[in-house]
Amino acid sequence: MTLLDHVPAPPAEGAGDAGRALVHALHALVRAEAGAEAQAAGIEAADLEQSVWLRLLEPGREALADPARRVRAAVRAEARVARRRVRRERAYTAGEPPGDWAGSPERITVGADERRALRAAVGRLPGRCPRLLEAMLAPHDPTYREIAGELGMSQGSLGPMRSRCLGCLRRMLAAEVVAPELRGMER
Repeated sequence: MTLLDHVPAPPAEGAGDAGRALVHALHALVRAEAGAEAQAAGIEAADLEQSVWLRLLEPGREALADPARRVRAAVRAEARVARRRVRRERAYTAGEPPGDWAGSPERITVGADERRALRAAVGRLPGRCPRLLEAMLAPHDPTYREIAGELGMSQGSLGPMRSRCLGCLRRMLAAEVVAPELRGMER
């Protein structure tokens, strides 16, 4: 089956042949124009070409006075529609939360609260753990050698001490998390 088999026949007798002749005459031009505009519009050339044919062959359209100019105008109009659609639409994947709130004020506030709670919990740790974890959380991302020099301890003891401090921090934060209250039939 070809594209010509899907061209709707106009109501007038013999006009179907005119529609088929139009498709034959403009097929190469529509394909070339759609191919040239598709990448900039952010869609496949075949999709743009199909949209242009729908625009050109929809019922009620007057006859093409200057076919080449009408084809170029239709391609550009459909490309504009496609660019707007590409800017507005975004594919949803099941692994991500709906909406992009990475830079939103809510996410910034939640992140600041989480960092503040972490720093407060680190400050409550026993022994040299607060100094060690504060050094590891430093914004300039120091190396183990720099941290060891700053704290006056051997570089080899940083890993085991970090592990013990993080374990202590994990237990402290787990104790602070309140279990959800049971409601209704769950009791």
